Amino acid sequence: MPVSVLSVASEAVPLVKTGGLADVAGALPSAVAGHGIEMTTLLPGYPAVGKAMGKGKLVHKWDSLLGEPARLLAGKIGKHKLLVLDCPTLFAREGGPYGDVKGKDWADNWRRFAAFGRAAADIASGAVKGRKFDLVHAHDWQAAMTLAYLRFASTQPELPAVMTIHNMAFQGYYDAGVFPRLGLPQEAWSLDGVESYGGVGFLKAGMQMADVITTVSPTYAREIRQKDFGMGLEGLVSSRGDRVRGILNGIDEAVWDPGEDPDIAASYTRRTLGKRSANKRAVEKEFGLERGDGPIFTVISRLTWQKGMDVLLEVLDHLAGIGGRLALLGSGDAGIEAELHEAAARHPGRIGIRIGYDEALSHQLQAGADAILVPSRFEPCGLTQLYGLAYGCVPVVARTGGLADTVIDANPASLAAGVATGIQFDGVHYHALCAAIDRANALYYQPKQWRTLQQNGMKADFSWAASGRAYAELYRELTGKTA
Repeated sequence: MPVSVLSVASEAVPLVKTGGLADVAGALPSAVAGHGIEMTTLLPGYPAVGKAMGKGKLVHKWDSLLGEPARLLAGKIGKHKLLVLDCPTLFAREGGPYGDVKGKDWADNWRRFAAFGRAAADIASGAVKGRKFDLVHAHDWQAAMTLAYLRFASTQPELPAVMTIHNMAFQGYYDAGVFPRLGLPQEAWSLDGVESYGGVGFLKAGMQMADVITTVSPTYAREIRQKDFGMGLEGLVSSRGDRVRGILNGIDEAVWDPGEDPDIAASYTRRTLGKRSANKRAVEKEFGLERGDGPIFTVISRLTWQKGMDVLLEVLDHLAGIGGRLALLGSGDAGIEAELHEAAARHPGRIGIRIGYDEALSHQLQAGADAILVPSRFEPCGLTQLYGLAYGCVPVVARTGGLADTVIDANPASLAAGVATGIQFDGVHYHALCAAIDRANALYYQPKQWRTLQQNGMKADFSWAASGRAYAELYRELTGKTA
């Protein structure tokens, strides 16, 4: 029997993206389609979404959605069903999905995404004629209030609900003063409702109401039960017991395929790794690096504390001192950006920096760099290490979250067995990252071992096949519908 799922997300590729959430929301419809799951994705009507969708078909109107008139438009993402909440006063703004052109969060984000959740709950409850759903899947805090409105403000029987946490650090926490403006009954102001530490917690509410909470890797599902990773919600996570599960993200192999990638200098496979040299030359040229046969390390990341970029800054002199080179692409903390430029000035030809994000250039870096550094303090899943594996760019990662789940450390036993795919290290600090870089550097100069690492990574299956099957099984478990 088919299962009809409403996926509620604040971003999805190829329409709008700020991070891994968009990759997952964009990939899920295809990933589950082969398992009898009919998924419809609901997105806010940002300018980019409206432009990509075109006119759309009007299927519903709200005279007042938290005080604003709104429309619901139907269209498609590729061949999959799309619904867009067209509410210009809330979403038709210059800047990003969550902030203005200077990157400052919109002061009314609580209202924007409460309205989004209210609309999603209405849709799931049958407000739109001819559209019936068996289950709701909400992603991150921006969609979490969907489940609160379903619980407290819907007259229809409750639908099964899944709440996926892509990053516990972002919770949508607001002052208690917003509660009276949410349109929820007073009973929702409780520990079993939306109240959290004396304020309104969007993510907390979704986690409280969900039938099952998923995270984007098994290790992260265990980590968020601990204080260091639970960000104040570890007690709630622990109380949900086996209702908290980890399903590893996949990658789109049609987009990330070095044998068919139009954005790289030369295509190659694990059997033709020698052709990577043309890509290495392209990276050297693009980042102003000295030409040579020594290793090029790359970083493709948000430049933040979470990603360990402060520790990366500490090791750059060491990296350059042992003959390594670095090509970095990213943006974030202004102080980190400034220090990176200073490091590049100290080591001309050894360190190249590009501030910003360029999707095509990220492909070229994975194809041309020898190793990718991912020193995250916490990483729910991570995608750059998966892209690195697919492209033979050996991951050097902190042992946390999805990084721990996807990279097999090149220790003596795994090297002897021929199964290693990268390098893991414990503790995001100077000595640990230096030691990991030294290990990578030493292995690089053992060509047979290094090639095996590359080939092992390229053989690994991190497609959406297994993840799509796991989500489909979860949907069927919650709805009671058999295949």
